[in-house]
Amino acid sequence: MCGIAGYYSFDGAASPEALTAMLDAIVHRGPDDRGTFAEGPVVMGMNRLAIIDLAGGRQPMTNEDGSVTLVFNGEVYDYRETAEALRRAGHRLRTESDTEVVAHLYEDHGDGCVHRLRGMFAFALWDGPRRRLLLARDRLGIKPLYYAQTRDGLVFASEIKALLRHPDVRAELDPEALGLYLSLKYVPAPLTLFAGIRSLPPAHTLVCDEDGVRVERYWDLRFADAPEPGPDGRLESAEEAADRLDALLRETVAIHLRSDVPFGAFLSGGVDSSLVVALMSRLLDEPVRTFALGFETAGGEGSELPYARTVAEALGTEHHEVVIGPSDFIADAERVMWHLDQPIADQATVATYRLAAAARAEVKMVLTGEGGDELFAGYARYAGERWSPLFGAIPGPLRGALWEAARRAPGMRRAKIALYALLQQSEAARFANWFPLFNDRALRAVLSPEMRAATLPDGAERLFAGYLARVESKDPVQRMLYADTQAWLPDFLLLRGDKLTMARSLEARVPLLDHVLAEFAASRPSSEKVRGGARKYLLKQVARRYLPAEIVDRPKQGFPVPIGSWFRKEARDFVRDLLAPGAVHDRGLFDVAEVERLLGEHERGFADHSALIWGLASVELWHRVFIDDPEPTRYAADPLHGRAAAPQAYTEVNP
Repeated sequence: MCGIAGYYSFDGAASPEALTAMLDAIVHRGPDDRGTFAEGPVVMGMNRLAIIDLAGGRQPMTNEDGSVTLVFNGEVYDYRETAEALRRAGHRLRTESDTEVVAHLYEDHGDGCVHRLRGMFAFALWDGPRRRLLLARDRLGIKPLYYAQTRDGLVFASEIKALLRHPDVRAELDPEALGLYLSLKYVPAPLTLFAGIRSLPPAHTLVCDEDGVRVERYWDLRFADAPEPGPDGRLESAEEAADRLDALLRETVAIHLRSDVPFGAFLSGGVDSSLVVALMSRLLDEPVRTFALGFETAGGEGSELPYARTVAEALGTEHHEVVIGPSDFIADAERVMWHLDQPIADQATVATYRLAAAARAEVKMVLTGEGGDELFAGYARYAGERWSPLFGAIPGPLRGALWEAARRAPGMRRAKIALYALLQQSEAARFANWFPLFNDRALRAVLSPEMRAATLPDGAERLFAGYLARVESKDPVQRMLYADTQAWLPDFLLLRGDKLTMARSLEARVPLLDHVLAEFAASRPSSEKVRGGARKYLLKQVARRYLPAEIVDRPKQGFPVPIGSWFRKEARDFVRDLLAPGAVHDRGLFDVAEVERLLGEHERGFADHSALIWGLASVELWHRVFIDDPEPTRYAADPLHGRAAAPQAYTEVNP
């Protein structure tokens, strides 16, 4: 696990001067070691968080003759089996590192090496004889990778803040990306909130050479409309499908446990993280170290800590709890924005950051339960989508009247979101509005006139139309699952997980997003995911074999951060400062009166606008950190774990 950075010069000779500053900006991703490489037009380097082969896994890594050089972020989980196959094929491997296998796979398969990697990864590989740079990102987007094309080359890094330390990259707002962020809660790849800076999408490679830059997709999920027969020509029974899923889960968790450092797991008490911990407990000879999060609320209302304790007690884990309050939220908000690079409208960011800090005090790697909802249909919108034909029959004028009546009613935020989505006439518009920050009407109201003209009015709908044009399935649940794996999963959930665990020099692994398991989930019909009122049906059938019924059958809760209450009380002044009328006017992005209306209605209790308010406040925080302060180096040293901005060791490889 590492942070990588580098650049390629089209004029044939790259100076290494900017690389140190770029790597210093992301030292939190790898405080254990540093390595750099320079040859002809390419300069690249990495900060290493040592997890596998602590002594031998130093990077950059090369093949036998040094013609291929690699900096790698992530893990190849089946590296032992791959290394053995490479040795049988005649390769000479010098280490027990998972990184080295990538260099040798490239020798044999070229860019096709990505098809033979089972894991999470973002890497840069220099092919010296061909003078060719290859960048690649894993299939589901677990590891991030960003790039910018400059006047004379290409700059790349694991985090945007590293790109900004290169003299040819500037921090400027992209209006189109802002509109999409306000619609979706996140900025979808390949855009970022920074003009000219791109996110390499999941399952894509980028090649840079003297002919320019080329980006290509190398993999995609295929969702099935109906059950597919097995090799014997017959359909699996539900019990057989559960048995196969059970075996896949045990196998993927087992290989995700390969580590040379202490590890544990995040435990929320929900089905996904609880199932991962249960499987870990079966595979290990000692108690799993688990970490759970709670919040300061009146009487502990909404807290998931009791459920996490139930699982921990049932499985005999070594359990740790973290409780945060509004003062923690206020204290860490700006630093968390710096680590995220760009806003995501998620109240749980500071909480995730604090949870990672507590885990890092005990372990260096954790397993999490991300991905179960997106592969097995865990959200209410997947079941709600089945009502769309009924709402589609409502005449157009009546749709508008229904929405206006609902909009004026107090409260009922979730019901209003579902109703607005179901009242949309096109599938793409419906999907874009099932889980929005601002729906399209609200977006027009909150933007200033200047920004309304600068953003795409139907950007989110166009985005989803593009996703839906690629998916082969006609099943509405499967189509929605596909769309969520393309954007919501990598650009919201996985971005949050990667940035905020690596902020604390903690590796987070997501076994439910092993691509072999993902392909199995996509191949199963929607009837095994949503059945009656039950969601995640097949996954829960397996979970019942390992977990108490009260955990498997409890309603889905999510991360219940009580910012609605905090924004009315303890954090009111904090939010009011960020969204003060003068600040909103001077920034020129939002309508001053509309922002004041949202704040006022929230404070009076007419509606819970906390998600909208935090989404807007996050944009102001982002401006303060990245636009107003062009050199935000004060965030690079984190007082909570005392890591300095310089690495513990410095290695020059092929200088």
